[in-house]
Amino acid sequence: SVFFTATLGFGQSKKVEEAVKKTEDKFAAYWPRNIMILFGPPGAGKGTHGPKIEDQLTIPQLSTGDMLRAAVAAKTEVGLKAAAVMKAGGLVSDDIVVGIIRDRIKEADCRFGFILDGFPRTLVQARALDKMLAEEGACVTKVIELQVPDEVLEERICGRWIHKKSGRSYHVKFAPPKSMKLGADGKPVPESMKDDETGESLMQRPDDTATALVKRLKGYHGETVPILDHYRPNGIVREVNANQGMGGVWKEVEASLGR
Repeated sequence: SVFFTATLGFGQSKKVEEAVKKTEDKFAAYWPRNIMILFGPPGAGKGTHGPKIEDQLTIPQLSTGDMLRAAVAAKTEVGLKAAAVMKAGGLVSDDIVVGIIRDRIKEADCRFGFILDGFPRTLVQARALDKMLAEEGACVTKVIELQVPDEVLEERICGRWIHKKSGRSYHVKFAPPKSMKLGADGKPVPESMKDDETGESLMQRPDDTATALVKRLKGYHGETVPILDHYRPNGIVREVNANQGMGGVWKEVEASLGR
């Protein structure tokens, strides 16, 4: 009788598994895939909230850089094309990147959707993406932009100092090193910026300077605004105020995820 019960139990769980699979297949076939693009300037918190969206929707976040490296390593047709271009010192074309995305989204983990990070960066790329998705019977279903005023980003990013060897990170306002001294202009004296543990000098990344940031933000706004305007008529663009506590940002992100 123990054998009979165990067999029945196994049979039942198999039936449940089959029923779940049937529902999933139906869902994948008839429900629009959740295809999301996440935008945000440097320092807006994409790295924090992207993984949380992944967990919430159980769909993967696809980074173009990671996909490109994987395609090159796997020596796929598109990967070989990309490798040849990079070897010659050229920039990988939009066609190649779209081809890599097309291959990647055919994998099982993307059947219910995916989040794109770092693509599209231009209106031309957005149109190429739309065309490819239409051929796959899909379309972009949500565009989320994390918004933070430029001056706040400047404070967040330009205040960062790092200890190169350990990767320890400091911030002149939010987490200053114990050694920090301010000059007459209210700004930290570079020579006084030392690592708390080793006493070694701290440094700023070249990208974290005010001059570099202004250039990056100008590029971001110039490229992103036309893409948002491109998708806005579809009623799928959501703007999130990322200039607040993390809990508040996530609450707004979560609210914007509903269909």
